[in-house]
Amino acid sequence: MGIEFKIKRFEALSASELYRILQLRSEVFVVEQNCVYQDIDGKDEKAVHLFGESDGEIVAYARLFDKGDYFDETSIGRVVVSPNSRDKKYGHELMREAIQSIERLFGQTEIVISAQLYLQRFYESHGFVTEGITYLEDEIPHIRMKKA
Repeated sequence: MGIEFKIKRFEALSASELYRILQLRSEVFVVEQNCVYQDIDGKDEKAVHLFGESDGEIVAYARLFDKGDYFDETSIGRVVVSPNSRDKKYGHELMREAIQSIERLFGQTEIVISAQLYLQRFYESHGFVTEGITYLEDEIPHIRMKKA
C-alpha cells in the first residue's frame, strides 16, 4: 500500500495523531540517533503538521512554518520517516508534499531548512542549496539550506 498525506494545524490534530507523531519523532531523533534533546520545543503550536499514513501507521512527518514563525523565511523541519518504511522512498514523497504545501498554504517558494549534514545530497535533490558552514545542533552536524 502507498502513503496518504494529511495536513493539519496543531489544534486540529487528534490526541491519537499527536501521540503517534511524537512517538515517531522520539523513535528517530532521540532513540535511533542517540541524541538527548528537547523535541517538544514550544513550536508545534505554530506549525502546520504534515504526516503520511500507510496501513494505519504514521510513517512520515514534517513541520511546516510560515515566515517569522521559526525562521525569517518559510521553513520545513522535523523531517522524519519511520525506519521500517525507508526502503519505500517516502522521504522523497514527503519533501515534494511539504514543498507544495508551503506554496499552497503560505504562497511562498523560498524555503529554509536546518538539515542534518548527512542528508545534504537528499535535500539537494529537492532543489535546496547550502548556505554557510556546518554547525552543531544538539551535537549533530547540520547545514543551513535554502530553496529559492
